[in-house]
Amino acid sequence: QVQLVDSGGGSVQAGGSLTLSCHASEDISASAMSWHRQSPGKARWWVAGVTHGGTTNVASSVKGRFTITRDASKNALYLQMNNLKPEDTGVYYCRAQTGSKEYWGNGTQVTVSS
Repeated sequence: QVQLVDSGGGSVQAGGSLTLSCHASEDISASAMSWHRQSPGKARWWVAGVTHGGTTNVASSVKGRFTITRDASKNALYLQMNNLKPEDTGVYYCRAQTGSKEYWGNGTQVTVSS
């Protein structure tokens, strides 16, 4: 079973930047990877994704501010977040999907203050 460890969250002022990391316990090069956010009282929400082929996509609300990348050599996924806004606050989770199997990271808290 793949283990995913999320890290890199923190507390920043609006306009600041953070880089989230997700490290997998094994090869995830064949997996579609994504980041999701869960804010208090809300459902988990897709933020950005990258296919196993390397095609990326981000939600419209973060386009131009967030960038998703993967490093197959390190079994890692990243989310570079710039110009952060208070509404970006939440727990961010990494997800890996291979066929019908999915795995979730432990989550990392991001708090953006105005």
